[in-house]
Amino acid sequence: MRSSPWPDRIMPLALAIGALLTTTAFLLAFLVAPLVAGATVGSTEVIGGIAVSNKLLLSQKIFFFHVPVAIVSFAALAFTAFYSIRYLMTKEPQFDTRARIATEIALVFIIATMASGDLWTRFDWGVWWVWEPRLTTYFILMLLVIAYFILRTAIDAPERKATFAAVFGIITFVDAPICFMITRLVPSSIHPVVFSTESGMSPLVLVPFLLALFGMLLVGFSLYRVRLRQVTLTDRIEQVKQQLEETWQNRNLMEG
Repeated sequence: MRSSPWPDRIMPLALAIGALLTTTAFLLAFLVAPLVAGATVGSTEVIGGIAVSNKLLLSQKIFFFHVPVAIVSFAALAFTAFYSIRYLMTKEPQFDTRARIATEIALVFIIATMASGDLWTRFDWGVWWVWEPRLTTYFILMLLVIAYFILRTAIDAPERKATFAAVFGIITFVDAPICFMITRLVPSSIHPVVFSTESGMSPLVLVPFLLALFGMLLVGFSLYRVRLRQVTLTDRIEQVKQQLEETWQNRNLMEG
């Protein structure tokens, strides 16, 4: 019996570590990480000896979830582009499958990013949506990922579908670095620049953020491997069924 590949063997451990790191990060974020200094508040309450707003408290804690899931969505799309290029070079179906699954994982984290981002804008900016550079480019990214699956559904021929999807997957990934860099290229007065020399994080903020980031990356990797294993097993079952049907048909022809 053929043994499982090493990513599948370490997947349960990666998922467990990812869940542990993420949980620890959220506990540190809510119990240890301080609020951002200098933020304006409305009606206030005294929490831990500091006068803060309830809305401010929630919005700042969303940061520890929102940014890591966004980064994981970019990483997943990087794998989409990588496997799409591999498919265009080799025309091997396995790379098309891997690109499709990576895009599925990207969509999951994109939806999580959009949901947490909407909460952030609602509590921090007072509105559900603003057409500012970062939000607009990321919204376009979500539409491109959805269009990727619509394209796959619209084409029946397997090789043609895979080729078109590979090209579109590469194009979709191009928007990811644009989303990341847009607040530097087109400065926004409302969306913060997270990674910059001017906006350094204190250790009490940096530690839970990094734990959440690495935890989310491990969770994303585990989801990818689970989905890939499921699709691979399904494809093998279909191949066995086809072989059995062909054998049965050939047997009936010989007996007839």
